[in-house]
This record gives sequence, C-alpha cells and structure tokens, in this order.
Amino acid sequence: MRKLLLACFCLLVFSANAQETFTVNGVKDERPGLHAFTNATLHIDYQTTIENATLVIRKGEVIASGKDVTIPDGAIIHDLNGKHIYPSFIELSTNIGMPKAEVGRNPGPQLGPTKDGAYNKNDAIRAYFQAHEAYENNNSEADKMRKAGFGVVLTHNQDGLVRGTGTVVALHNGPENEIMLKESASQHFSFDKGSSTQDNPSSLMGAIALIKQTYLDADWYANQSEMVDISLGAFNNNKSYPQFFEAGGDKLYVLRADALGDQYGVQYIIKGNGDEYQRLDEIKATNAQLILPVNYPKAYDVEDPFDAMNVSLEDMKHWEMAPYNLKMVGDKGIMYAITSDGLKDISKLSDMISQSIDAGLSEEQALKALTYTPAQYIKMGDKLGSLNNGKIANFIITDGSPVKKHTKIYENWVQGNPYKYADYTLPVLVGNYNLTVGEDEYTLEVKGEQGKEKFKIVVNDSTSYDVKSEISKKLINLSFNDESKDKVGKIRLSGWLKDEGLSGNAKMPDGSWVKWNATLNDKKLTEDAKEEKKEEEKEDEKEDIGSLIYPFVAHGNKEKPKAETILIKNATVWTNEADGILENTDVLLEDGKIAKIGKNLSASGAREIDGTGKHLTPGIIDEHSHIAISRGVNEGSESVTAEVNIEDVVDSEDINIYRQLSGGVVASQLLHGSANPIGGRSAIIKLKWGYSPEEMKISWADKFIKFALGENVKQSNWGDRNTVRFPQTRMGVEQVFEDAFTRARAYEAEWKKYNGLSKRDKANTAAPRKDLELETLVEILNSERFISCHSYVQSEINMLMKVAERYGFRINTFTHILEGYKLADKMKEHGVGGSTFSDWWAYKFEVNDAIPYNAALMHGEGVVTAINSDDAEMGRRLNQEAGKTIKYGGVPVEEALKMVTLNPAKLLHLDDRMGSIKVGKDADVVLWSDEPLSIYAKAEKTIIEGAVFFDRDKQEEKLEAIQAERARLVAKLQGEKSKGKSTQEAMPKSQIIYHCETEIQNYSTLK
Repeated sequence: MRKLLLACFCLLVFSANAQETFTVNGVKDERPGLHAFTNATLHIDYQTTIENATLVIRKGEVIASGKDVTIPDGAIIHDLNGKHIYPSFIELSTNIGMPKAEVGRNPGPQLGPTKDGAYNKNDAIRAYFQAHEAYENNNSEADKMRKAGFGVVLTHNQDGLVRGTGTVVALHNGPENEIMLKESASQHFSFDKGSSTQDNPSSLMGAIALIKQTYLDADWYANQSEMVDISLGAFNNNKSYPQFFEAGGDKLYVLRADALGDQYGVQYIIKGNGDEYQRLDEIKATNAQLILPVNYPKAYDVEDPFDAMNVSLEDMKHWEMAPYNLKMVGDKGIMYAITSDGLKDISKLSDMISQSIDAGLSEEQALKALTYTPAQYIKMGDKLGSLNNGKIANFIITDGSPVKKHTKIYENWVQGNPYKYADYTLPVLVGNYNLTVGEDEYTLEVKGEQGKEKFKIVVNDSTSYDVKSEISKKLINLSFNDESKDKVGKIRLSGWLKDEGLSGNAKMPDGSWVKWNATLNDKKLTEDAKEEKKEEEKEDEKEDIGSLIYPFVAHGNKEKPKAETILIKNATVWTNEADGILENTDVLLEDGKIAKIGKNLSASGAREIDGTGKHLTPGIIDEHSHIAISRGVNEGSESVTAEVNIEDVVDSEDINIYRQLSGGVVASQLLHGSANPIGGRSAIIKLKWGYSPEEMKISWADKFIKFALGENVKQSNWGDRNTVRFPQTRMGVEQVFEDAFTRARAYEAEWKKYNGLSKRDKANTAAPRKDLELETLVEILNSERFISCHSYVQSEINMLMKVAERYGFRINTFTHILEGYKLADKMKEHGVGGSTFSDWWAYKFEVNDAIPYNAALMHGEGVVTAINSDDAEMGRRLNQEAGKTIKYGGVPVEEALKMVTLNPAKLLHLDDRMGSIKVGKDADVVLWSDEPLSIYAKAEKTIIEGAVFFDRDKQEEKLEAIQAERARLVAKLQGEKSKGKSTQEAMPKSQIIYHCETEIQNYSTLK
C-alpha cells in the first residue's frame, strides 16, 4: 500500500512539473498577476454600474468585483480615483493575423481550379482553411485595436465564398498558444469569390448557386465513400459552429444571405452594410442576428452646384441617416453587434458611435453591441463580455464612456496584461491659468491631449508666444522668453503638478530665484467643458432629418402604394377580349381585381377617376427585360449554367422600374443574358415600386429559363482570349443541348431507381448526388420549366425545335427571332411563340436578314407574337414599338396592342390572370391620355393589383418634393463643410444597363 501511495505521489509531482516544461530564457516570472483596482466606477457589464468599486484580478481572471471587496495580500493596488472600468470590446469581423490573399492575374479563361490536391472543384470553396493553424500574432495591428478598446477578436481569412473557420484570439502580445481562446469558433461565407481566378462564378447569381450546390454536395459527401474532397469534409465538420455571412453590397444582400441559409436550414449571423434601416420590416422578418459597421460616409463637398448634381438623392439621404441605423435596427427588436470593419482609421470608432448616440442610440445599447452580444454570437459568454467573477480579465480604464467622442482610454488590460496609453494619475492640464512668477502675472493657455499638451503665454487676442514644456510623472519644466517686458533671456520654471494647479521655483534671466504658481481660471471654460457645453446644446436641438422612402432612391414613396377601390368612369376600354373596344365605359377595381365592367357603375367609398377622353388598357408586359438585376446578367463561365437563378438577384431599388411604370409596364420577365447555350432561370415580376424583391415576384407564375443561339454563345468577337470554352461553332451549340439533355435523362433515371427502392434498401444505399443544373434540365424535359430562347438565324431555330422534339418537349418562346418570318409555319406547327423587336436590324452580322415586317408575318401565320424591349430605355415605350407593326405589315390596332399585353401574358402563362380587362382578372391596368399606340399617348396612371404605382397627376408634385429635399440636404452638407469637417469629393456613380451580351469582369465591385 505504501508503495502504491508513493507511486501515486511521484506521478502527481511529475504531472505538475510536466505542465511547466516551456523553456524560459532568463529568470522565470512566477508572480500571480494579482491586481486590485480601487475607487473605480466599475461597469460590470453594459447595464450594471457600481460607484466607488473595486476590481480584483489574478492570473488574467476576474476573482472579485463590487463594493466592500477584501483585497488579497500581495495585490498590487491601483487607485483609479473615480476613473471608469469597462469590459473591453470584441471584434467579430477582421482578418488580423491571417495571411494576405494574393489575387493573381488571369491571362485567359480558367475553367478549373488551380489548387493541387483532393480539394473542391472550385477555388472559391475554401472550407478547408483553418484560421487557428494560420494565425500569426501581429502586434502592430493588435495595438491599433487595443487603443480603440478591443481586447478580443474573431479573426478569419476574408477570402472566398466559403472561407473556412474563424478563431478567437486575445489581443495580448504573447505566444499564439497562450492568446488563442478558441481554436475553431465559426464558419464563414461571403458573396465575393476573393482571390480565385477561376471563371466560375462570374456573377452574383453564380456565387449564390455555387454556395447552394456546395451545401448539396456536402450532404451527399457525408453519405458516400466513392471519393475524397477535403473541402467538403471540412465544410461538414464546420457546420457545428456558428455560421457567419459577410453579405456586403447593400441591405438587399442581407435578405439574399438569409434566403440562401433558409433553403438549407441555416440561420446565419449576417454582417450588413449599414443601410439596414432602409428595409427594416423585411430584415426583421428574417430573424437574423446582425453585425453592423459604423463607417458612416463623410459629407459631400457640394459648394460647386455642378458638383452637387453628381451626388444622388440616395447618397445624400444615406449620409444623413446612416448614424440612425443602429438605433432604428435596435428599436425593431433586431439583435446586432458593432464592428469596426470598414473604418479606414479604427481610432475613429468612438467618434462614429458617438454620432449614433447623438441620433438617439443609448450608450447601453452601444456597449452591449460591443461586448455582450459578440460574446454570445461566438458562444463565449461564460468568459467574455462582462467583468463578473470567473471572466477573462479584459477591460479598459477610461475617463468616461468609451462610446462617446473625446473619451480617453488610459489603459487596456488583456488577459490581465496592461497596455498603457496615458497616465490616469496625472491631472488634466488643459485650460486657462493665472500664472504668477515672482511679482509678474501672465495668462497661461494649455491645449491638446494628455501627454501632448501645448503651452502658450497669451498677451491679448492677437499676441501670444510659445512655452517650451517637459512633463515627467508629476514634475514639470517650463521655459519662455518674456517678450513683453525688458527681460533678456529665458524664464525657467521647475515644479510639480497638483490637483489645484501647478507650482514650484523659477530661475529668472538675471539668475535670481522666485516662487511661481499657476491656478486654473474659473472664469474661463476648459476645452473639455466647452465641448461638453456644445454637446448639451446639440442635445437640445432637434435635428431636422428627411423621411424614409421606399425604395430609398429618388421617386421613392414615404408609404408603399396600397390597393384601393377605384372606379374609372367613362373611359374607352380596350378589353383584349371578345367585347373589343368599349366606348364610354366604367371599370371598377376592388380587392386587387377587376370587379365590374359596364356603364353608369357606382361603388360606395370608391376613389373615382374621370376617364372621359382617355383610354384604359391592360398593363404592358415585357417578355424580355434585363432591368432590376444585381451584379451581372450573365453567368457565362460555363456552357450550361441552369443552376443559376435571376430570382436570387432581383434589385427592387432599380430606378428603371419606375421609369417603365411611367410607360405603362406592369410586369416583366427578367432574363439571364445570352453568353451561353443554356443560361440561368428567369424571374417574373410585377413592377411594384417600393416593395421588396420577394414581394415583386409573381409567386404563382410558371418557371422559365433562358437558352441562347448564335454569335454570343460561341463567343464570336469576344477576342483572342476567349477561344477555350466549348462551343466555338454553331455545330457545337447543338451538341451542348444533346449532351445536357442526355445527362439529364440519365440523372432522372438514377433518381427514379433510388426512389423506387424499399425503405430497407434505401437505408443501405447512398442517395445519388443532387445537382441543381440537372434538376433544372429535368424540369424542362417534364414540361415543368419553359424555355425562352435568344435566337436570330433560321437554321439554328429549326435545329433547337428538332432537339426539343427528340427529347419530348417543346420550346415555349423564341425571343428576338428576327428570322422568324422565314419559318413561321414550322414555329406554328411546333407550338412555339415569337417575341421580337419591332424594327431592329443590321446591328450585327447574324441579323442582316432581319426585316421590320417580321412580327406581322409571324402573327399572320398564327404564331403568338409579342414585342419586347431587351433594353431599359425601350421598355418605357413599348406601346409605340407595338404601334410600328401597324405601319410595317398592317396589323389591326387591337392585335397590335395585344403584342405588348395579352400575347406576352400568353407566352409567360399569365393570361388566366393578366393581359386583358375581364372581370376576375388582376387589376393591372393603365389609363392613357390618348389612343395607347399613338406617339402622343402618355401613361397617366399605372395600376397594379388595384394600387396606383405611377400617377402622372402627382409627378410634378413629386419632382418638386425631390428638388426641395435635395436643396435641404445640400444646405446641410454645406453647413458641415463650414464647420471645418472633412468632406469627400462629389463623384457621379454610373449604372450598368444590362443587355443580353453584357459580361462583367468583377461582379464583386458592382451594386
């Protein structure tokens, strides 16, 4: 028994010694790090403050806090004399200590990955990256963050769509293995592919599709044994951590990130852009937790009226309202943390937050967002975010609230280690003093920050001279030449600092010694007091700010248009039904529907509109549009990109929506471009100006996809670099279709076989890999998704119809179809419609045979024919484009109108609810000033589902309001400059107007 006890004792001793085997160069420091901070205003957390309190720490941990705390023997005592202690801040969005991402140049198309090894097929999927393995302490950057009040960071590699893990690190300048608090704390995502030079993705919708496919691949990978993919394996391992998404862009990107996560049961913590106040209701509905930046824009320099014209109303209003974002988000009940990410100068953090406090944000909410909330996000609330017993000793010592401007951070203690930036034991010297040297009296002025004070002798308002100063601890030396008296040489003062001023001995120019002292002049305010007074005055002033508008651009409305009961009286009604054109007819719109059509109608409480001399038509529908799309209309990186979806990137803030409403357009099909044979899926929307992207989508519409033929898909005229991607010939285009549908049939068969297994057999069989591209192609084969195909040349049009027939489906629409007149009979036989231009020709080689009679000839052959825009500007005058078919081909006037109303509704399978004026259909109508196809006709009111979205009668009033708001904001911006505040140059912003062939180099830089 004794031997056993002895053995156990020896083992314990060995174990204890084994924990201290790190090599120490020099004498080992075994001091316990025991400190007591007394007489402090102690902020235990964001909402708990204790006056005259004591904080005790030992070995980097809080062991006691509060009043009447017993100070342990041996503790180093720090008398704070009323100074404040706050928990240090936590940063959640940084790449400190991470390797710098090197963005290489792509000399030509790069279809595959460059990373060697068993990794993902796409270089932007970097789930394998482990932040804790790559982290290297960067003390110079850490010190900038410490000075701003931060003690801990969650750092990750800000590179790629899937970025790998983040690691939690204390900002102490110590060994990595001692400052790392949590090796793997998070998984990170973004919409930016980062340093990847791989072609795919080349658009925002491509990035979203790639992340979606990664989720599906990871699920499949977890249940198979056929292959190794280190990236997918890591992706699955990282799912257990909090998932962070850097949305970037604007407020709509928060909605996109959340929608992506919802598809796979993931609730992201989303880093926003600072403009969330513009879509609060929609963001609230996501239930997402946010990380919000405070990099508020500088005022614009608009002194020159021409410069002022360069700044949009949106940018002016955002400059004014950005500081309100934190309060407005918090008031909506949305949880958020604050990040310094995006600040060019992190030392301005408190200045920025102070702007939000001036805008109504409480100090408690700001502190919570910098301490408590980030600790909860990374599941470290038991160690971080407050100064309760057992928490890590991360705290700052200040002279006031660290979220207010001009507050001084004296020290930042990280893991119980001090970083000192100012001496809190020294009195504040700034102010005006009565200085007495012997029998002479002076006015001494002291300005500047502690440790950087500037001393001056002030004779009068126009005369002063500098005083040389040297301060060490509580000792002070001053010297100056008295230029106002007959004294040759310097007066040198040597003394000490006291609470009530300065005093000591002075050596005069003649060598004699006299006493001197300086007392603060109570009749003059110190600089701090002046600043406090300004702050108080500012609080008393109620700042005049503009209203929120929806959308947050010019012509937005303070309230979203709502459906009304509307009675349009005595109009000429173009029904597009068997009734034809009805003179002097009334139409009642109620509950978003066409309720009645007739004469002498009445309705209690209805808004009456006099239609006398005016024309009421169904709303125009644009079968082929590229407006309202964010960051790229083409995902042209591959020949087949059926996995991408325009619905993911609808931009509800595009001014072209409003412009097209002014031309009577009520709905559009937003199409992928024509960069590849099989492009992306469509979005069909109603132009509900002010509503969110989700609210604009027609939820009941059938699903469509864009195909393309011709020069664009074989990359004609794309330059010598673009000769790699298949196909490069028209022959190759057909083979792309054949290959795609052959793969889709095999894919469908594989899933049918699996789904046909018994429950027992399924349990022992790995499910096939789900493929978004092939899922979409199977929908086409089964007539669950319909094709709109970009087309010009007769031979290719004929080819695609035959391909479709071989695979048992039909093409829905040939769009452009400028040689449709050559094979209209075959189109009729196939059952395909044609959506064409009215009179475009000869703008490239493959349209040389185009004629303006094309629409009339196809219509005459019985093909459902529409006129489309493919252009943001042309979309404003589709009524006139339809009118051209009367000139070119003699199309009857009612049939011509149908080409932009009922016929596109038929092509998009919307005609059971749209495209004509019929009781029970959606109340999507336009009231025109003249006959609708006339060049003199103006859309006076554009109504969607009974809500007036464009009203020409109110347009002048709206323009006046815009001008008045701009004038108010310009004056406010000028006031900022007159106060000496820094400004930014007023630069115009360009907008890309997408067309079929638009390709962009870097989608990440676009809105």
